[in-house]
Amino acid sequence: MREHGVRRTFRRGQALFSQGDIGERVFLVEDGWVTIRSSSPEGDEMVLNVRGPGELLGEMSILDHAPRSAAAVAVGDVTALVAPAGAIARVIATDADAANDVVRVLLERLRQSDVQRLEFTVFTTVTRVARRLLALAESFGEPASDGIRVDLPLSQEELASWCGSSREATAKALRTLREVGAITTARRTVTVTDEAELCRQARL
Repeated sequence: MREHGVRRTFRRGQALFSQGDIGERVFLVEDGWVTIRSSSPEGDEMVLNVRGPGELLGEMSILDHAPRSAAAVAVGDVTALVAPAGAIARVIATDADAANDVVRVLLERLRQSDVQRLEFTVFTTVTRVARRLLALAESFGEPASDGIRVDLPLSQEELASWCGSSREATAKALRTLREVGAITTARRTVTVTDEAELCRQARL
């Protein structure tokens, strides 16, 4: 990515790529947060996932040039390396380690998608919210004096969409998690104060 890519900055609300675009580029997030979003034909939008520093976006473009199945939108200022998918495809065609890395990313994303479908069917909003917070803490949390601090990149509406729930149900779930001592919250910040309790609420 560093050899073939160009560093670009995207402002809050700017799309790195849009749903339906032909996948000609691959993105490596260096700084900032990106939401992966999908829209229905009626215009209803859902947050599918959140990506941050060190994560690859548009990885399927390396293997095909089909239209994007979702959009990637900058939550705040985002810096990313942008490289032609064809250039990366030529690298992995001759580098087994690189090819295996891409396959691992694809398999991880497939497993995440399978788990999310199960969650929407089986689990309560509290459990889904707890699982999203644990995922954010694991990927992007920073140690703090009172636990693991996560600078939450999402509004409450976006978090609710990611959890497949309403804003009201998500707010109630956050209140429940605060009451049991699993988290504390501030503006755009969540601190995991009791990871074991949060895991219990997440049914993990």
